[in-house]
Amino acid sequence: MRSQGEELSTALVLDAYRAGFFPMATERDGPITWHSPDPRAIIPLRSFHIPRSLRQVIRKGTFSLRVDSCFEEVIRACADRGETWISEEIIRTYVRLRDEGFGHSVEVWKDGVLAGGLYGVAMGGAFFGESMFSRVSNASKVALVALVDLLTKGGFVLLDTQYLTPHLEQFGACEIGRPEYLILLEEALLKDARMPQSTDCLAAQRNIFSL
Repeated sequence: MRSQGEELSTALVLDAYRAGFFPMATERDGPITWHSPDPRAIIPLRSFHIPRSLRQVIRKGTFSLRVDSCFEEVIRACADRGETWISEEIIRTYVRLRDEGFGHSVEVWKDGVLAGGLYGVAMGGAFFGESMFSRVSNASKVALVALVDLLTKGGFVLLDTQYLTPHLEQFGACEIGRPEYLILLEEALLKDARMPQSTDCLAAQRNIFSL
């Protein structure tokens, strides 16, 4: 536990992920609470589904991809909504996680402008998806397709999405019990996976957009 007034540390957050928990602020500037939902939502990487309409969007080649090029801008865009659990304290901590090599963002660009993206935390062979945003229709969906492609190439085995939403369900997201999740998590943390860097993402982009 942390002392009152003490900044949320990256070490504490990483320990929480290892135990199946993640932090959320109760409001934009509220205190941090810890969550470990049961059931837990995941996207099985091997059965990831790309809706036909999204395949058509991808084929048009409207978007370009980058990885980890503007992490803080992505997390602030995810927080830019009426109600958010992403407080300034959360932002500062996750930017430090990025600096330490655990935080990653996938960014979707259109005409040189950031159109959407997502961010999360990578540990071992597990990726903990935190949030996504869109400024252009379908941009966050393209970011998710890119993320799955990158995770697969990097040797990841677990994509944790925390809660199930209709938005994620269309991609094959499902719920599993917490005991099953913890088993998958333990196995995933033993893997030596690596998030491909932005230079590798160019190859991933050509692969994805030719689907």
